[in-house]
Amino acid sequence: MGLKRLVIALGVALLIPIATIASAEDITFKLNNDSDYDIQIEFYSQDRSHAWPGGDQAYNLASGDSNSYKLACRSGEKICYGAWVKGKASTYWGVGLNNKQSCDACCLACGDGDLSRTLTNP
Repeated sequence: MGLKRLVIALGVALLIPIATIASAEDITFKLNNDSDYDIQIEFYSQDRSHAWPGGDQAYNLASGDSNSYKLACRSGEKICYGAWVKGKASTYWGVGLNNKQSCDACCLACGDGDLSRTLTNP
């Protein structure tokens, strides 16, 4: 009887964390750099302290180039892009460097499709 209770308790303990973890999704930001500048890009969660690529790094996107950024995220998590001229963060798009600006059209909830933007000269 004691072993049966232990097995049930372990089973319940294993199920609780699985049920409380937000389901994983992907979101893709498609950015086209149509400006005269090389830019850097970072993506910021608005729901938790997380950024892509994170760790004081940024993605580089040369003038005239396009790229798709597929991010693993939590279902429903609001993610915004921030872009800025390389070496000149005062010229920015979206939420800018370190998520310091406000922007509604640069965000999307994870699982709600993809976001495509063309970044032009500010």
